[in-house]
Parts: sequence; structure tokens; C-alpha cells
Amino acid sequence: MTRNIRHRAIVAAAFLAAAPVLAGCGAGADAITNKPYSPTEALSVKTKQGIDISQAFFLGPDSGATLPAGAATPLYLSLVNTNAGSDQLVGLGVDPALGTAKVSAPVTLPQGQRVSVGKPTPTILVEGLKKALRGGEGVKVQLQFANAGIVQLTIPVITRSREFTAYPQAPGASAAPTPSPTPSATTGDEHSGH
Repeated sequence: MTRNIRHRAIVAAAFLAAAPVLAGCGAGADAITNKPYSPTEALSVKTKQGIDISQAFFLGPDSGATLPAGAATPLYLSLVNTNAGSDQLVGLGVDPALGTAKVSAPVTLPQGQRVSVGKPTPTILVEGLKKALRGGEGVKVQLQFANAGIVQLTIPVITRSREFTAYPQAPGASAAPTPSPTPSATTGDEHSGH
């Protein structure tokens, strides 16, 4: 073997020996992957109808509380219309056993622009809830677009905690239970007067 070939063989062997170690460098909680990362439990999806939906959720009660029957839950989401031309979100369909959907005004979706729904004021609600919500449930909905048609999704109900505490409380939500103080133990010396 010539000196050049031997040198290349040593470099190749060293690389092959190090490959398994190098492959594990991206492992862990902050690993770089080709999968999309969603920092919250809100729904994010690219639909075949050309509407990208991100950070979609219904706001539930404060953590530990209940959104009672008769209350309302607002829908928050971000939309990008990737179709040619503009579109509009014109309606929301929900199971009548859950409540009644209310869209106060159509949401215009210009091509390629992100539009946030629900901020600063909720404009899409499910009112007159027929069952209490605690957070963690999924609500099946049909988003109705003027041009893209109907998009069926299951959108999570998220409690008003962590990064969601800045959102206004859902209409009709009950307050979270307040922890009651625990009596502290006393020693006998405090009562004996010594």
C-alpha cells in the first residue's frame, strides 16, 4: 500500500468509528429534527384545501376550574391562505349536542398573509355549552371557507394557564378553587405561658 492510500484508509476508519457518536449529538429534548415543533398543545395543520391553520384552540377555564353548561368558549387560531386569490372564513359548524357556534363577522384571508382570529377580541364562540368543559377535551368542528370549502378538525380545549393566562377569561367560566390555608402545628410551650 502506498502512503497516500494508507492515510485515506486511516481517515475513513476514524470517520466510520466516530459516525455513531456524531449521529447522537442531536438527541435530547432540544434535538433538531425534520418534524414540525409546536410549543403548545394547540393544533397546527396544513390542509389540502390550501389553508394553513396554526395555534388553534378553544379557551377553557382556569386550571382546576370548570367552564359550566350555559357558558361560552372562544376559538383562537391563526390562518394563512396559500391559494391564489383571497378567501373568507364564513362559518363554524359544531355538534348541536355541544352548543351553538357564533361567528360575529366573516374573517377575510388575503393570499399569503397570516390572520389571527380571536385577538384582541374573540369573534368566534361556541355559546350555550350543553356540557361542562374542564380543559383537555377535543371539539370536532367544521371551518367553513367561502372558496376553500369545509375543513374538518378536532380542536383542543386548553385551560387558561401557563402561556394562556394572558387571555381574557372565557365567558361564564367559574373561578378556580382557592386553596384553604392549612393550620400550622403549635408546640406546647406557646400555650403554657413559659
